[in-house]
Amino acid sequence: MRTEEFFERATQAFEVLGVSSMVVGFAFAFALSIVTWVRTKNGGRAFKTLRESLGGAILLGLELLVAADIVKTVTSTPSLTDAAVLGMIVLIRTVLSFTIQIEIDGVPPWRKALTTGPEVLANAARKAMRAKPDSPA
Repeated sequence: MRTEEFFERATQAFEVLGVSSMVVGFAFAFALSIVTWVRTKNGGRAFKTLRESLGGAILLGLELLVAADIVKTVTSTPSLTDAAVLGMIVLIRTVLSFTIQIEIDGVPPWRKALTTGPEVLANAARKAMRAKPDSPA
């Protein structure tokens, strides 16, 4: 196998993995949200679960597609046009990743970094308590 063929197949593998992770991630996110809804009887919590898990699947897929674009550009004949196209693709996907991450977390990364250790533990405990099914009174 020639080197060009190897890198072409590697690029295709990254592209297939990127799209597959989004498709499988959607199915998993949808199933997980249904389980959350059935378990907690809380539609808001189920929707939030769907958004968070689907957002994570999309982020993973975007990262794999960026990797495919980088491999394709690095292994092709170097040109300024290819570098500019790669730069635009990476910029657009970075902005998408950034906005999806804000959508998932609910805060910009620089605000999230200011959260202290006790706040992280308290938020995790609150989240765990909300996920428990309602007990009959």
